[in-house]
Parts: sequence; C-alpha cells; structure tokens
Amino acid sequence: MPPAEKKSAAKKKAPARKKPAAKKQQRVVISIDWIIGVGIVLLIVLSPFYYGYVLKVASATWRWIADSGEDDTHYRKYKNFNIHIPDGYTVHGIDVSSYQGRINWKQVKAMHEGDVHISFAFIKATEGVLSVDPYFQRNWREAPKAGIICGAYHFFLPQKSGTWQAKFFLQTVKTEKGDLPMVVDVERLYRVKPEKMREQLESFIKMIESRTGIKPIIYTNLKFYQDYLQGYFDGYTLWIAHYYQPKLLVSNSTNWKFWQHSDKARVNGINHVVDFNIFKGDSTEFEKLLVR
Repeated sequence: MPPAEKKSAAKKKAPARKKPAAKKQQRVVISIDWIIGVGIVLLIVLSPFYYGYVLKVASATWRWIADSGEDDTHYRKYKNFNIHIPDGYTVHGIDVSSYQGRINWKQVKAMHEGDVHISFAFIKATEGVLSVDPYFQRNWREAPKAGIICGAYHFFLPQKSGTWQAKFFLQTVKTEKGDLPMVVDVERLYRVKPEKMREQLESFIKMIESRTGIKPIIYTNLKFYQDYLQGYFDGYTLWIAHYYQPKLLVSNSTNWKFWQHSDKARVNGINHVVDFNIFKGDSTEFEKLLVR
C-alpha cells in the first residue's frame, strides 16, 4: 500500500553526527605538550650557560681524576697556596703585573707553608715601545724592601723593532747589584713570520747584552719554544711556562733555569691569582745568577 509506506518513511530519523573521538583529542594535546617539552630541552642544551656549566663540571671531574692518580710525594697540594708544587725544588717565586693590582709585599714575604716561601719575583716593566706597566715603579720599589729578590721583564712584540723595544726597556729599568737579569717575554707571533720574530728578538737581546754586559733571560711557553725558538737561542737562560705538571718534560740539553708551573696560586697580600715559579738549583746556584 503506497500511502502506508510514505508515512513510515516520514517517521524515519536522520542519522546523528559523529562526535570527534576523545582519543584523537588526547593525541593532539599530547603532541603539543611533547613539542613544547622538546623546545624547552633544546633551549637549555643550546644555552651558553648550560655549556659553561657542563664544561666546568667536566673540568673539575677531570682534575679530580688526575689528582687522585698523582704521586703526592712528587707533586703535593699546598693548601695555603692553593696549588700543587713539584717536589725537589727549594727556591720559589712569583711573577706579577698590573693584573695583580696593589700588592702588600710584606705579606707576600711572610707567607710560607712547610719549606715553601717566596724568594724572588719577576715584575713586568714594559711592553712594545710605548707601554709601561702602571704598577711597575711601585712593585720595583716595594718588593726589595720586603726582602724579595727582583727581576724586570719586557713583553716582546715581534711586529715592532727589537732594538727600539730594548732601548725603551733599558730607559725604564735600572738594574742594580743583587737583582735578577733582565727578561724578555716572547710567547706570540702576532701574524709575524717566525724568521722575522727571531730576527727582532735577536736585535733585542744583543742590545740588552751590549748595554748591560749580562745576557737576558728568555721567557716563553713550552709549545712556543719547541715550535719557534728551540735550537736558535741555546746560549741563553730559559724561563719556561708549562702548567699543572709534576715535571717539566724537556731534553736534558735545554738550558732552563726557571719553570712557571702554575698560574693559579693564591698568595697573601695579592688579591688575584698569580703565577708560581721554581728555580732549577739551590740557593747558592741562584745567587750566582744575580747581577754583580
């Protein structure tokens, strides 16, 4: 019957719309949270503060591992100076510049731990052909008053005339009987060819030697010496920088007398860390090196 079929069709309900599944919404929320979390982690990891912290922890861990394996009888930690000091040396000293600021030399002289005390100091005087260390005159005057034997050093610039640098150094520093010989500090090329650096350094050394009658001491770090100086200035006394090692690993033929073995010493009377040095020899040999 056609009319009945029509009525039945009218009563038929339209299908309901499907609601989004709850799981799908949850997945979207989780995805956004995951992206935010990854972003935060990346910001932390890529942050320079994070890297600084990681490097600091890694460095401290490495030093702890290294220290734990050291032979304390040959490379002992001196708590007052806050550094390890190689065994077998009896004459110790420091080197200073304006970086250390105003120094109380009486406190420096009075400080000691066990048999370690400060006997000498190398003091920065000049750099290049124009720069005089602002604390040189005070340090040069006050350190000897406290009973510390002193030597002056010049920071050498290989791009400048060695002769003029030597003249400038000599005009600034007047050595006297009982002082250490004058020192030339050469540790960088400043884009100058090694041959040119050695040429200017030789001019500097010859000028100092001719005016004073005393061979100057050459200061440098171990790598610079091995790369650029070894075999060229063997007749001159060397002062070599090589840090945090129980021994200075150079050949027996190397004419070194001073070893700068740390740059992190704490010394009474000085408000900043300072370089610490030893002399290769006893007090009698040390006195033979002084200006007469």
